[in-house]
Amino acid sequence: MVDLVVRGGLVFDGTGAAPVVADVAVQDGRVVAVGPDLALKGDEEIDAAGKMVTPGWVDIHTHYDGQITWDSRMTPSSTLGATTVVAGNCGVGFAPVRPQDHDTLIRLMEGVEDIPGAALHEGLSWDWESFDDYMKAVERLPHDIDVAVQVPHGALRVYVMGERGANRDPATAEENATMRRLTAEAISAGALGFSTTRTMVHRTADGDLTPTIGAARDEMIAIAQGLADAGSGVLQIVSDFREMDEEFALLREMMVVSGQPLSFSMVQADVVPDQWRHLMERLDQAADDGLPMKAQVAGRPVGLMLGLQGSAHPFISRPSYQAIKDLPLAGKVA
Repeated sequence: MVDLVVRGGLVFDGTGAAPVVADVAVQDGRVVAVGPDLALKGDEEIDAAGKMVTPGWVDIHTHYDGQITWDSRMTPSSTLGATTVVAGNCGVGFAPVRPQDHDTLIRLMEGVEDIPGAALHEGLSWDWESFDDYMKAVERLPHDIDVAVQVPHGALRVYVMGERGANRDPATAEENATMRRLTAEAISAGALGFSTTRTMVHRTADGDLTPTIGAARDEMIAIAQGLADAGSGVLQIVSDFREMDEEFALLREMMVVSGQPLSFSMVQADVVPDQWRHLMERLDQAADDGLPMKAQVAGRPVGLMLGLQGSAHPFISRPSYQAIKDLPLAGKVA
């Protein structure tokens, strides 16, 4: 006897192998057998004939960093079949943080991910400073599915450098060493990995570039060394790849230094219609060289919320808008 047998479904095992009609037996929350016509009996049995049976879905690119601290339900991901969500993407999040920087991180998340600042101000308790404290705050609240969090570069940089970090000033050797140490400590505290953004599209709610845009090689390599020190973790990158060869060289170096896998967002824009082909060529080369690099490909087109009150809209780069950008909303509309 086992706890559960799911019978006769079309089983996709997640390896890429062709699906097969089979039974799946589960004991103590783990799959213990997969095969046709299993002799095992289940305390519970589910007839899955005509249905697909798959491993749990992992929603690898989410921004639940605030929600996981105040909400037990990871909706909409948990209602759409995900059994694990990964937050802390794109270098934005809420730990580590000093009290004076709470609003800075909220404005950053609001601008980059269009999460309303009012909801974040209302929901975030801020009963943490270190990443370890943040993980403990997340753990105190039961969740309907599993959650994983990455160390966000923006929060890390502002924590170490203060206003200079928010203003994208170069980090000193001492600051790089501190970011390396804090990255390793965060991984040891349970962080899944480290994330950053290097795209000009990502801006704060005030329209400013995010703190991590243009972060120098020395800073990025120091953080990669933090993952090496911890002996674990993943790297998640968003980039415009404007200087593609230089950017890929940096990503490869970070992988070699850290000894850890890396994924980047594969985004296609009409203004550079063949960029994805060049990215795939370099991705294939990395794989051929034995580097565990992968591309994150969205299941739907990337969407943006555009408006005069948002961080992006069709007029934002126009000289005529620059002349009125500091007016109240009613003045802009007029």
